[in-house]
Amino acid sequence: MPSESAQDESFSVHFVHRLRMTNDVFGEDQIVLSDLLTSSEGRTPRVQFWIDEHVVAANPQLPRRIQAFCSRHASDIQMTGNIQFVTGGEDVKNDVHIIERMLKCFNHADLDRRSYVVVIGGGAVLDAVGFAAAIAHRGIRLIRLPTTTLAQADSGIGVKNSINLFHKKNWVGTFAVPWGVINDRALLATLSNRDFACGFSEAVKVALLKDESFFRRIHAAAGQIRRRADVCWPIIAESARWHLQHITRGGDPFEMLEARPLDFGHWSAHKLETMTDFELRHGEAVGIGVAIDSVYSSLAHGLDRDDAEAIVDCLESLGLLVPHAALRDSDQLFNGLEEFRQHLGGRLTVTMLRGMGDPIDVHEIDRKKMQESINFVADRVASVQ
Repeated sequence: MPSESAQDESFSVHFVHRLRMTNDVFGEDQIVLSDLLTSSEGRTPRVQFWIDEHVVAANPQLPRRIQAFCSRHASDIQMTGNIQFVTGGEDVKNDVHIIERMLKCFNHADLDRRSYVVVIGGGAVLDAVGFAAAIAHRGIRLIRLPTTTLAQADSGIGVKNSINLFHKKNWVGTFAVPWGVINDRALLATLSNRDFACGFSEAVKVALLKDESFFRRIHAAAGQIRRRADVCWPIIAESARWHLQHITRGGDPFEMLEARPLDFGHWSAHKLETMTDFELRHGEAVGIGVAIDSVYSSLAHGLDRDDAEAIVDCLESLGLLVPHAALRDSDQLFNGLEEFRQHLGGRLTVTMLRGMGDPIDVHEIDRKKMQESINFVADRVASVQ
């Protein structure tokens, strides 16, 4: 019998996730950002901007546009100090000392829990700045402006922030709901074709988990996506909405349960990134990982073989099956399963597909069938030139 002094109380916390879509957030749509920054406490909020250096290099006019925005809305917000620039790409997540620099900047600017950090960049920069904002004062309001299709379709919508440590992806991190996320079309204009295509691996992933018809539309439009046609924008928006719905209505926003459906294909993707010293983009590694787990699902869990082939063909048509020798090092790749289990904090739980839109959780992997799947994808990738 429990002690009379023991008491267990279940409770929930109310959050609001604000997702916005714009064409030019520092131009014709700037009211969208201004509205997110308004204060309900009767005082002018302090705001600090952080920008991915890669984004500034591609958009040298962006700092000037931000300053013009702040000047125009000076009666509503107080920009604190200079715009801060931060290393772009995975490098920002691989140096823990960069987080210390961010915290010093927050402190110097006297940011508090009613202040705002606006971060503009790719997923890695969103992760790192978001982590710093989440631990400062136990949480400064964070507004994300993702600048890659990958972040707009997936990670920028999420509630996770992290950096890498011990040569492991996302080993240090927090769960924190962003104050707002703005997916702005203009911020994607300078992406390379390679980086533009990368985001659609996460759109394929969420479609396979949630909606077969969405996957079929992506597959049919793969060639147009490679050409960056207008069909891309509704696909990015739909992927973002599916991710938002999973977080807000899926019942496990902070991943307290065993299953992490949105990590479909990611056990091998995260390992491939570190094995290749991040020569593979995250979107490419996810594309390969989704292909591997889709083929495995057809061998072990009943996914139709034709559907598995369609998935691989879609990823190949999107340009996401990128050749790399690391795929042949299957012994090291298999270590990703144990690292994934450790990250889950319990028994191994991997999402697979019984059918499109019909995910299942499995706790054991048939190594022979998984090796067959890896070999199949490795051979297919090798043929892509």
